[in-house]
Amino acid sequence: MTTAPTGRFGILSRWLGLTLVVLLALQLLAVLAVNGWGEEAFRQLLVERLVTQAPMALVGLLLVLVGARLDEPKAGRTLLKWVVAVIGAVLALALLAAIPVSISGDTAISLKADQALQAQKGQVAMARAQLSNPQVLEQVIAQGEQTGQIPPNASEEEKRKAATAFMERQLGQADQQIQQAERARDLATNQRRIGGTGTAVVLAIAFTLVTLAALL
Repeated sequence: MTTAPTGRFGILSRWLGLTLVVLLALQLLAVLAVNGWGEEAFRQLLVERLVTQAPMALVGLLLVLVGARLDEPKAGRTLLKWVVAVIGAVLALALLAAIPVSISGDTAISLKADQALQAQKGQVAMARAQLSNPQVLEQVIAQGEQTGQIPPNASEEEKRKAATAFMERQLGQADQQIQQAERARDLATNQRRIGGTGTAVVLAIAFTLVTLAALL
């Protein structure tokens, strides 16, 4: 009484699994159709698509193995298991190859972010050095008087203090923006290293295990 339902579940499991693998293939083909191997952005996009979509194929291969085991519990290395083993091995090798590409991309992106931050810090340092420049203070005072931020009838000392306080507030805001940019850079770096490179390593191991499970 339970053989027919089990057989139908095995067939359904196999088809669902193969569908998930085909979906991964379509996602990769959509990127590979551009054929931009010489561009770093293309390689990074391909790695990202592979890493993010590979878990779907991993579940698919497991469903295929479960379906095959339900249909033939004592069967040896069938054609379907060989197909699973080959796909698993190919994906494991692809993920291993993606690791150095991901690392090189992380390094390039981090270098650009560091350069941008250094440029911002340099600008802030130059602006801070102008706090004691009388000409700059006079310009800030003139602008403050035009905008009404500095009363025209205030004393020269009060005007200088107001201009200096205004410049310090601007520099403080710039420092906060740099700190926010540094936190964003660190978050993005950790996301790429852990969510990208780390995930690729784990998935490569997982597909290797699936390949071994299909052959045992």
